[in-house]
Amino acid sequence: MPTLLTIFGLRFFFYMDEHEPIHVHVSYGGKVAKIELEPNIRVIYNHGLKEQDLRKAVDTCKTFRENFISEWHKRFD
Repeated sequence: MPTLLTIFGLRFFFYMDEHEPIHVHVSYGGKVAKIELEPNIRVIYNHGLKEQDLRKAVDTCKTFRENFISEWHKRFD
């Protein structure tokens, strides 16, 4: 599970056998979420992240979207 970024205690990562649409997984304190990056940023699921942590995760995806997408293509194309 390659880690893309750790910020605010949130870990953004891919699994090794990912599939489209392009997305990242986020973990914090044993809780997880999945956030789609293309075509738009949206939460696919949230399993326990507090609203404020999920908001930080989405905002981080907005900031690092192009970087995350680039990393996706490097690994899965």
